[in-house]
Amino acid sequence: MDTADPPLAVDIDGTLSRADRSIDGRVLDVLRGWDGPVVVATGKALPYAVALCQFAGIAERVIAENGGVAYVGDELLQFGDSRAVEQVAAAFEDAGHDIGWGDADLTNRWRETELAVSREQPLDVLSALAADHGLHVVDTGFAYHVKPESMSKGNALPAVAARLGVTAGDFVAVGDSANDVELFEAVGESYAVGNADDHAKGAAETVLSETHGDGFLAAVDRIRS
Repeated sequence: MDTADPPLAVDIDGTLSRADRSIDGRVLDVLRGWDGPVVVATGKALPYAVALCQFAGIAERVIAENGGVAYVGDELLQFGDSRAVEQVAAAFEDAGHDIGWGDADLTNRWRETELAVSREQPLDVLSALAADHGLHVVDTGFAYHVKPESMSKGNALPAVAARLGVTAGDFVAVGDSANDVELFEAVGESYAVGNADDHAKGAAETVLSETHGDGFLAAVDRIRS
């Protein structure tokens, strides 16, 4: 695929957002004007990422739930199974703890392959229960995500890339969190924004001084230079 811009995989929270998690409006036109394929790769549930694509006016190409599900070319791909996750959720609540998002739980309502738990809840209890069910916990800085260790944005990207006629190594990635480590390892070029956690910074090829949306825009300048 011969385009001016390489394929781009980009996180949402902490990368396209401001510090208060609202989307930095400047990034939307950048995504819309990107010549290569854009894949939104996030820990959020699928509908949130699809909505972002729609509002940005770009094709709906998404990796969601930290690699649990993906959507590309009107094809829905699933890489995880919710049964063990549901058992962890039940055991956590039986132990007297709450998932932490209120009765409606919009964080997990459309989630199919993992569980997101509020960071106000006890990580030690959650991690022990996850391990009992063959799962592990990733702290994204926004929530604790319970999922299989093999399920990641990076492991989902090759299947998405193949459907776009490229390889995972053709991609440039921009992110900020521990759940971006495998993504950075899968792509050809990677950038961690300045607010990224130590895991992401350690895995990225380039660590930027600029934070949040400013960091994404700085990455774009470097990619295009």
